[in-house]
Amino acid sequence: MEATVQAQAFSILATVALVLMVVVTGGVVYLTAADWRDRRRRKNDQQTAKRDPQIARRSPKGIAKK
Repeated sequence: MEATVQAQAFSILATVALVLMVVVTGGVVYLTAADWRDRRRRKNDQQTAKRDPQIARRSPKGIAKK
C-alpha cells in the first residue's frame, strides 16, 4: 500500500516538474524573441534616423507631442 502511494507521489511530482520546465522554457523563448525583436526595431530606427533626420524628430508611435 505504501509503495503504491509513494509511486503515485513520485509520478505526480515528475509530472509537475515537467510542466514547470516547459513553462520556464517557454518564458525564456518568449523573452529571447521579444529582445531580438526590440533590438531589430531599435537598429532600424537608428538607420532611419541617419538617413532622414526629419523622421528622427517625430514622436514615436503612441506618444503624443505636447
